[in-house]
Amino acid sequence: MTDARRIVVKVGSSSLTTASGGLDADRVDALVDVLAKHQDKEIVLVSSGAIAAGLAPLGLDRRPRDLARQQAAASVGQGLLVARYTASFARYGRRVGQVLLTSDDTSRRAHYRNAFRTLDQLLAMGAVPIVNENDTVATDEIRFGDNDRLAALVAHLVRADLLVLLSDVDGLYDGDPATPGTSRIAEVRGPADLEGISIGSAGRAGVGTGGMVTKVEAARIAAAAGIPVVLTSAVHAAEALAGGPTGTHFLRTGRRSAGRLLWLAHASTPRGALVLDDGAVTAVVERHSSLLPAGIASVEGEFSAGDPVELRDTTGRAVARGLVSFDAREIPRLIGRSTHDLARELGPAYEREVVHRDDLVVLDH
Repeated sequence: MTDARRIVVKVGSSSLTTASGGLDADRVDALVDVLAKHQDKEIVLVSSGAIAAGLAPLGLDRRPRDLARQQAAASVGQGLLVARYTASFARYGRRVGQVLLTSDDTSRRAHYRNAFRTLDQLLAMGAVPIVNENDTVATDEIRFGDNDRLAALVAHLVRADLLVLLSDVDGLYDGDPATPGTSRIAEVRGPADLEGISIGSAGRAGVGTGGMVTKVEAARIAAAAGIPVVLTSAVHAAEALAGGPTGTHFLRTGRRSAGRLLWLAHASTPRGALVLDDGAVTAVVERHSSLLPAGIASVEGEFSAGDPVELRDTTGRAVARGLVSFDAREIPRLIGRSTHDLARELGPAYEREVVHRDDLVVLDH
């Protein structure tokens, strides 16, 4: 942890705002005081709080349930959030840069590369990227759903050495932290360490969308991608960055995977599905081959070329996810046929894979 050079830090709404909405300037400054002192490290800050910050200015007494008013609150609150960070980091002579993402920005190849270049260049120029989901325009189909998962994926995107998840709880407990007799879990080496542990789903402040469930899932995603994780409270941020004995430490459980495939597996929402015959399932899952028209049994849903789709076996189980090369309406006439025959009948544009192996990720079960 102390050797980590590039670190992604995620902070939740409850650590930055009051329960009634509105930014708490003292809390923001306290976090920045910790982050700005680590001049020897490159820090990416994934910050929630835009919607919560926009509640009070818009006269809302609680987080709205409908998407339109959430987007309106995010539009007002995001400006306030970044302005507060800009002023706070300026006390240390540090610049910040705003980066707003949707899952659609990062599962597609060109968008993924652009997101990486932008973040990498901001860090190279000494700025602190402030990352958030683009709540103002994100629809249900292109949402990450929570910033914990976004932080895990950003850590993978920027090739971080460490992910620090900050909230209002100082780690993962083996029961309800408010119940006497429960204890903090100092280290998680793998999924087996979490068996039998009840993980709460709601935060205490009521202004965020996450909870311990989303944080543990984010830690699992990052650890599986080769990135260690520290989960602790915002008041212990200094200890976490100094490698102190705080929070819960999730050890790496896997190696870094290729590029945007982690995003494709965890951030994309399938727009439809392709059902594969048994031979195609074997080719895709075991041999990591591309999906050809000959291996498709049926098509489900409405989607366009470039959209993410599920690849299912004949029992309906999703075995993979990928970016499809054809519109849904085109695929029925391709089913079960060889690319050679299709090219001869329909033209050279049809002598290609339905899902290329570079745009395909096998799902864990």
